[in-house]
Amino acid sequence: MNISIKQLQAFREVLRTGSVTEAAKQLNRTQPAISALIGNLEKELGIELFERQPGKLIRKPEAKYFFKETEAILEHLVQFARTMKEVGNLQEGRLRIACMSSSALLVIPRLVSGFVQDKPKVKVSIMVRSSAVIEEWVASQQYDIGLSETPALNSALIMKTFDLHCICAMRHDDPLAQKDFIRPEDLDNKPLATPNEGHPSLIAMREVFRSAGARFNSRFELRNFQPGLRLVEDGLCYCICDPMTASSYIEDHRTESPLVFKSLFPVIPLTVSILQPAHRPPSLLAAAFVKILEEKLKTMNETFKLENL
Repeated sequence: MNISIKQLQAFREVLRTGSVTEAAKQLNRTQPAISALIGNLEKELGIELFERQPGKLIRKPEAKYFFKETEAILEHLVQFARTMKEVGNLQEGRLRIACMSSSALLVIPRLVSGFVQDKPKVKVSIMVRSSAVIEEWVASQQYDIGLSETPALNSALIMKTFDLHCICAMRHDDPLAQKDFIRPEDLDNKPLATPNEGHPSLIAMREVFRSAGARFNSRFELRNFQPGLRLVEDGLCYCICDPMTASSYIEDHRTESPLVFKSLFPVIPLTVSILQPAHRPPSLLAAAFVKILEEKLKTMNETFKLENL
């Protein structure tokens, strides 16, 4: 069966107006064209919808039933077209984001909040998992976007990698707060809040301190850095954290911040990647959000580098 939208529109207008002539006017077509569309529709259906009399069409009972179905089909097409237009304008759809805990507490929620502020029909799923799980979810196309520590090369992933630098948090009244940047020697044997054992950044921190001949005193081990900043506020330690945590803290304390953040030298690297499925094109929503996330990561890294080095 090969029924066209034009045939359905012609049929509906003939039923609505009761006249081929009026239907032709409404659809901006000729009378013969409308008659041909009705005739071809009847051939496709295998039934006659109208009784032909000189100068007019008389609808049969079957036409009344088919009219209801036609109305439903055409209305559905209108709604579908409207929905797809909203999808194209980023006004409707679903965004699935998987992220590591350091970004999930503040950075991702803030970006999502700004992104969907004028998009009430957009639904968002934010899941916090380890980097290994994020890699698996995105590679298997369960999630549109992932933000994780940079994984090994994976043909199922598109990766945009950012070389971030760890930041040192301290109280604003600490003597080290007057320095332009912090060296391992400045933190020699001072209590630190650091990532938990086995974290790549912790390994890098220890190596930088060892090379500088400074003692590395990890007093508090953390799964994410946010609690460490409270420990710093209470004067219990310094915290070597990621710039995402530092940037979020600064945004939360715009008027009066009890902490200051200084860049470290030598640099302690923290490499993160935005992940997307390699074998599925991104939705317009996902592409737009990734662009915002990329700009955020670039900006926060450059901010600390420019201000403190």
